[in-house]
Amino acid sequence: MMVRAILIASLLLCLWLPVHAEITQYRGVDGRLYYSNLPPASRQTLQESRRERLRLAPRQTIPMPTLQIVQELARQHDIEPRLVQAIITVESNFNPQAVSRAGAQGLMQLMPGTAARYQVANPFDPRANVDGGIRYLKDLLQLFPGDLRRALAAYNAGEQSVLLYGGIPPYPETQQYVERVLTLYGQGSIRAPAQKIYRYRLGDGSILLTDTPR
Repeated sequence: MMVRAILIASLLLCLWLPVHAEITQYRGVDGRLYYSNLPPASRQTLQESRRERLRLAPRQTIPMPTLQIVQELARQHDIEPRLVQAIITVESNFNPQAVSRAGAQGLMQLMPGTAARYQVANPFDPRANVDGGIRYLKDLLQLFPGDLRRALAAYNAGEQSVLLYGGIPPYPETQQYVERVLTLYGQGSIRAPAQKIYRYRLGDGSILLTDTPR
């Protein structure tokens, strides 16, 4: 009985004591440095899992010149830049030369009639395209005040379709479009290009991380 009690106590003690493992540094599939106490095999499994997630759900990185254009023009027309970024992501994935099967062109996928309506002479010019698209979006938000869903549906399917059906038209493409834009807009899934981070060791031995080179 005594031996059994000693064995149980020893087992509990082993489970209670913390396990110390060697901490190693490695670079992940996203290019970042990580520190882990996992063995290489386990890290490889995690990296493969992360690679799959990145493949299935990549995050959009906005080219800096386009980001500056969007922010400038959106504020100029009193529209949230993040909403415009979400629309451009769904419309063209930030490809200024994009052309849809229906003939929509440029970053905000302006149809020829819409481009002419807003005096966009060259729909493949990023600034001109974004300016025309934002002005069109602003008119739709005024046409459907307080109803972003209908405004987005109108941007995709035309305001006449939304007026005809009294809401989002029963088109799967338009319904999916509205949800995709709202998801990006609500979750903030879009990010600007990451800044370079510099790492310095100070005189007292501490580490300083900063975006400013010394």
